[in-house]
Amino acid sequence: MFRFYPAAALLLSGAVAPSLLAAVPDVLDEVVVIAPADITVARDRVAGNIQFADADQIEKSQTLDLSDFLSRHFGSVNVNHAQNNPLQPDLNFRGFTASPLLGLPQGLTVYQNGVRMNEPFGDTVNWDLIPLSTIDSVQLLAGSNPVFGLNTLGGALTLQTKNGFNYVGSAIEVYGGSFGRRVASIQTGGNSQGIGYYVNADYFEEDGWRDYSASDAIRLFGALSARGDRASGDVSVTHAQSGLRGNGASPEQLLEIDRAAVFTHPDITENRLTQVVVAGSLALSDTMKMSGNAFYRLLDTDTFNGDGTIFEACVFPDGEFLVEDGFIDSNDDDACNFTDDEAIEPVLDQHGNRIDAEIAGQPQDAVNNIGRRTQEGYGASGQLSGKYDFGARHNTLLFGFSINRGGTSFASQTEVAQLLANRATSRTGIFADEFRTSIDSRVSTASLYFSDSLDISPFITATYSGRYDRTRVELQDRSGQTPKLNGNHSFSRFNPALSATFRVAPTMLLYATLSESARAPTAVELACASEDAPCSLPNAFLADPPLEQVVATSAELGARGEFGKMRWHLGAFHTINEHDILFQTTGGAQANVGFFANVGDTRRLGVELELSHPVGRAEWYLQYTYVKAIFEDEFIINSPNHPALEQGTSDAIVGDGKLRVSRGSVIPGIPAHQANLGADYSMGKRWSIGGDVSFRSGVYLRGDEINELEATEPFTVVNLRGEFRINDKFKLFARIENVFDAQYETFGLLGEPDEVFPQFSESGFFGAGPPRGAWLGIRAHW
Repeated sequence: MFRFYPAAALLLSGAVAPSLLAAVPDVLDEVVVIAPADITVARDRVAGNIQFADADQIEKSQTLDLSDFLSRHFGSVNVNHAQNNPLQPDLNFRGFTASPLLGLPQGLTVYQNGVRMNEPFGDTVNWDLIPLSTIDSVQLLAGSNPVFGLNTLGGALTLQTKNGFNYVGSAIEVYGGSFGRRVASIQTGGNSQGIGYYVNADYFEEDGWRDYSASDAIRLFGALSARGDRASGDVSVTHAQSGLRGNGASPEQLLEIDRAAVFTHPDITENRLTQVVVAGSLALSDTMKMSGNAFYRLLDTDTFNGDGTIFEACVFPDGEFLVEDGFIDSNDDDACNFTDDEAIEPVLDQHGNRIDAEIAGQPQDAVNNIGRRTQEGYGASGQLSGKYDFGARHNTLLFGFSINRGGTSFASQTEVAQLLANRATSRTGIFADEFRTSIDSRVSTASLYFSDSLDISPFITATYSGRYDRTRVELQDRSGQTPKLNGNHSFSRFNPALSATFRVAPTMLLYATLSESARAPTAVELACASEDAPCSLPNAFLADPPLEQVVATSAELGARGEFGKMRWHLGAFHTINEHDILFQTTGGAQANVGFFANVGDTRRLGVELELSHPVGRAEWYLQYTYVKAIFEDEFIINSPNHPALEQGTSDAIVGDGKLRVSRGSVIPGIPAHQANLGADYSMGKRWSIGGDVSFRSGVYLRGDEINELEATEPFTVVNLRGEFRINDKFKLFARIENVFDAQYETFGLLGEPDEVFPQFSESGFFGAGPPRGAWLGIRAHW
């Protein structure tokens, strides 16, 4: 079942290279969540890298949201600013991504109270809908753990929210400062005679540090809980709305002029979420427990993206009209003329008429991609766990099932528009009919899983686990224009895992694990898998050739323990993704037109190190990660904006807009080196100060999979925070981020800036990091 590789054999034979990792608090000495529905075992019996934080640590960090907290306080976690909106980051762990953006290969699962947060249409994760103030604990379990189901290629993030039993009291927090940011939250919880309640309201608003980037979000959460001697139950309700403006990466030459400037705008995403979760557990005996949940989730997403045009102006005998890009320029004059050129396809409007290239004397040199998707999901899961002793040998066994269904109604249209002086787009009411999309998709997954941990001796615990998933994806065209979309796709697989822990000393533990997990192609990938019919993300879908599911095989070896009061962890990991899926661009000003394709295998090999140590009134942590993320197979990629094609000197050129990616090329967007250093110091009963430093090495640009261009520059960001306790109820707090106002870019891609700025010749677009910012607030507990 497992596929072994030389590097994996090396790991399992004991060749561990040094690295750095994340701080783990005392609670992990007790239990670790090992399954979606909150089944726990002692940490010493779990093989792998586990990172944990509770509500107190989250509050002390003064971070903006969950992704911000993870990137600064958990090892091997990195975020980039692809959208340049703080609530829309791409979160990356060990080279695997959880992002709100369609088009990225997703590789992490996120669970909240045992319910999967990855959306059904593209496995995306909407960080803006998860308020940090509601979280009681967060755990990141590394590796391809099959028990957590589809998409757990690199790890599983599990969140537990507050309720009336783990949060008693009330609190208000308000702060504001740079970028016009204003944040407030209020929460209250308590319990009486086995019944508890918890209510939270969280609000975020800012103007943004970039031009035209105002955003807001309001999140409401409530939970009603019951606790008895042998049974417990919880009902939670979430309602959230957000309006996010993330105007994307900017051309390199524009950033040199003004780092706050945007390429085109607006780029608006509006989310509205309603979710209900019912969960419960029952102790059948002193050694056996049954638990489960059921959920309903409704998410409406509206998008409006103003962008440079995807059409060309073409001269016809009776006027100048818009045509589709890709005509044959027979006379090589870089212009379209119906008389001289070939393969000309006029763009027709919703009434079947050709669209004028100019309206009222103004060129129609922009488009508005307008989309709406409604994602409705529901499902249930159940687990039966038992703990049995065979003499002195402890055994923990669990069986579980889950059934999840998700339906998506997707509609989009492309409006021709004029690019205004401030690079906003106009509204014309003229829509390109062929680019109108209306599809339904249904994704259903049924799963069975198990895990058995047995103490072979007082010092050795072995665990065998596995999961069988069967996924069905149905697509149906509702527009009548793209019948090729209609289709049914089925994927099934059993994924196993085998691991062991070895206690070699009272304060030192070794572990080793070998595991598999998989992800089925998502509906968005299957709907956009043809090079001959490329799609404009996140809107137009035109064809659905089959894609292979991605299978991750992971090997991991490590050690953790204590030296005095110092905690440490040292580990190495190796993951191969078979049939990895990549979005290949065929054009678009910001490379957002293209298709999904299997590109062969990819490899992620890395080492991690963690140190943490309390010293008197101070405590510090250090984390370092090295990740070598490469393409394991040679393949041909579409990258029409790569400078090598214009220069014509690269050996990688194999055709018009096509490049050969060599085996061993580095995957763009993943930093090879990343490190976090943090410390907190208590200056008595009233004052405390702290800070953290993050270092990230440079990354290759998306579109430069051949690695012939320079990577982004490495960068270091320093953040400071402080707190003053007025009395037992009130605290003042302040933080400064990017203290030295470093100018840095977290990622890049290749695009066509001359579609908007004819004088720009460099094809690089970059996601700029935010400048220095400062915030002051007050927090009240009672």
